[in-house]
Amino acid sequence: MSLNLYDTGTRTVREFVPVEPGKVSMYLCGATVQAPPHIGHIRSGVNFDVLRRWLLRLGYDVTFCRNVTDLDDKIIRVAADERVPWFVVAERNQRAFTWAYDQLGCLPPTVEPRAMGHVTEMVELMRRLIDKGHAYASGGDVYFDVLSYTDRYGRLSNRKLDDMLSAGDTDTDSLKRDSRDFALWKGAKEGEPTWPTPWGRGRPGWHLECSAMATKYLGGTFDIHGGGVDLIFPHHENEIAQSQAAGDGFARYWLHNGMLQLGGTKMSKSLGNSLLIPEMLQKVRAVELRYYLVAAHYRSPIDYSEEALQEAAAGYRRLEGFVARAAEVIHDVDADAPLPQAFVDALNEDLNVSQALAVVHEVVREGNVALGQGNKEQVARLLAETQNMLDVLGLDPRSEQWRGSGDSGLHDVVGALVAVALEQRQAARARKDYAAADAIRDQLAAAGVVVEDTPSGPRWELAR
Repeated sequence: MSLNLYDTGTRTVREFVPVEPGKVSMYLCGATVQAPPHIGHIRSGVNFDVLRRWLLRLGYDVTFCRNVTDLDDKIIRVAADERVPWFVVAERNQRAFTWAYDQLGCLPPTVEPRAMGHVTEMVELMRRLIDKGHAYASGGDVYFDVLSYTDRYGRLSNRKLDDMLSAGDTDTDSLKRDSRDFALWKGAKEGEPTWPTPWGRGRPGWHLECSAMATKYLGGTFDIHGGGVDLIFPHHENEIAQSQAAGDGFARYWLHNGMLQLGGTKMSKSLGNSLLIPEMLQKVRAVELRYYLVAAHYRSPIDYSEEALQEAAAGYRRLEGFVARAAEVIHDVDADAPLPQAFVDALNEDLNVSQALAVVHEVVREGNVALGQGNKEQVARLLAETQNMLDVLGLDPRSEQWRGSGDSGLHDVVGALVAVALEQRQAARARKDYAAADAIRDQLAAAGVVVEDTPSGPRWELAR
C-alpha cells in the first residue's frame, strides 16, 4: 500500500508522489516568537515530526524546513511594553521553542531559517510580482493585487472573493487599490525596525516571508507544506497566490493539523488559556506529553483536559511497562524486525496514528500474555515489534531520548542508589531477616520507588 495523504488543496486523500523520486521536500510554518510555546504550538511540531519519521522509515531522503517568524506586529508590541529591542524578545522565545521541541523528541529540522535573515529574497520576490503586474507600490507599502489573481484566489480555503472582507493587515487601506489586497511590505514607522528596498524603507508582511524562505531552501516547486488549520486563510492562501503569481509551482500537497482547544476554545495567549510546556512537564513526563499529542489523528481537534492527559500518560506507561519487563527476559532485540502490516497500513492511510497506536497496544497485550506463559520466542518477536513501532512514533522508551525522561539526568543516579538498597534487601532476605527486607522496601516506597519481585530478580520504577 502506498502512502496517502489528505490534501487541503483538493479536499481529498491523494497518493503521495514526490517531485523527485526517493526525496521529499517539506516546509512547516513554525513559530512566531512573541511568547514562549504552549502545547497548542508544539502539537504541530510533534505531528509533522511523526510524518517526517514515517517518510524516513519508508526510505525517503527528507529535507525538512521549519521557519521562525522573528518579527511581526505582536513581537513589536511586546518589545515596546518591555522597553527592549525586538530581537531580544525574538531570541528569548526562539530558545524556548527550540527547548520545547527538543524536550518532546522532535528531530532537529534540516534547516530553520529566520525571516529577518531573508529580506533580500523577499525583495526579489516582490520585484518579480511587480514586474508581472501582480503587485504594486503605494506610499511606501507594497501590496499584492488580489484582483489580478481572481481565477485562483480562494481555492485552498474554498472561499469566494466576493465574500471576503478587508485584509485588515494595515491601518492604511486608503493606499490600496482594493481593501482585500494584502501587504507584502509595510512602510517605515517611527520606532519600528526597517530595511531598505527600491520602494522605501520598511519591514516585510507576514505572508511574504514563508514564500521567500520555502523557495530558497526547497525550490520553486516542492512536496509538502504543513501548518495548523488556523493558517489556511489568510496565510497559506496568500502564500500560494504570491508564489504562483510570481511563476513558482510552490507546494504540491497541503497538510494541516487540528487545533488544541481548552473548553472548546482555541488555545491562545490572548485568551489567557495557554498551557506552557514547562508547566505541562510538571504534570507528566515529556514522552507522555508527546504520546498525548500524537494519539489523536493529526487532523482532529483536541479538547484538552487533565483527565485526558493523565489517561494518555497511563496508556503510555502500559506500553513502557511491557518493554521494561520483556527486556529483562530478552536482551537482544531485533532492530530489523518487520513492522506489523496493520501498523504500516494505518500510517500509510493519512498518517492515522490513533489506529497505529491501537495496533501497538494489541501487540503489547499479546506480549504480556506471552510473558506470563514464559514463551521467550514469542516475547522476543513481540518486543521487537513494539519497540520498532514506538521508534517510528518517536516513543521508544529505551531510546536515548527517553531514558530517564523528565528527570534531567537524575534517573541514573537514583538507579545507582536504589541498586545499593536492593542489594541490601536481597542480603537481608538471604539471611532470612524478612523484617529488615520489608523495612527497606517500605523506605523505598516512601521515597516514591516501587519495587516488584520477578523471576529474574527485583525491578523498580518511580511511582506515578
